Amino acid sequence: MEEESKSKWEGKAMVEVVGTGAEVAWAVLEDFCNIHKWISLDTCYQVDGILGQPGLIRYCASTVEEGVGAEKTTTIKWAKEKILAIDPVQRCLTYEVVENNMGFKSYVATLKVLPIEGDGCKIEWGFVSDPVEGWSCQGLKSYVESTLQSMAKKIEFAYSTH
Repeated sequence: MEEESKSKWEGKAMVEVVGTGAEVAWAVLEDFCNIHKWISLDTCYQVDGILGQPGLIRYCASTVEEGVGAEKTTTIKWAKEKILAIDPVQRCLTYEVVENNMGFKSYVATLKVLPIEGDGCKIEWGFVSDPVEGWSCQGLKSYVESTLQSMAKKIEFAYSTH
């Protein structure tokens, strides 16, 4: 546990998107300010920069209920995320969390869409983060993995050629 609190956390998840080409999956990721359509967020919108360009900043937020019964509280968890690099040819996007109320000090993620043989593609989500208070590295990896799985299912449902 001591080691986990000092070093950078790194993780990578990959999911196959069946029946959806790489171009279609890339269009979803490239639409940086509409990610709330594909993952569990209440809202996501542009706050600065130019769509599709490095420097673009989005605001993402969700309402979270914590506790039980009379101890239950409702909080809005939010983050501002900035595109550091975007390459439509390689279908790759890197962003960082620049402000948030979730305990992230440094978080950089890279999303890639990779073509595969046959009918589909793969989406890869890698991250490097400072330790996050209230999380474990494995907990963050599990969150990324489950979010990516959910996103893939929604993309498949919306765009499947089957």
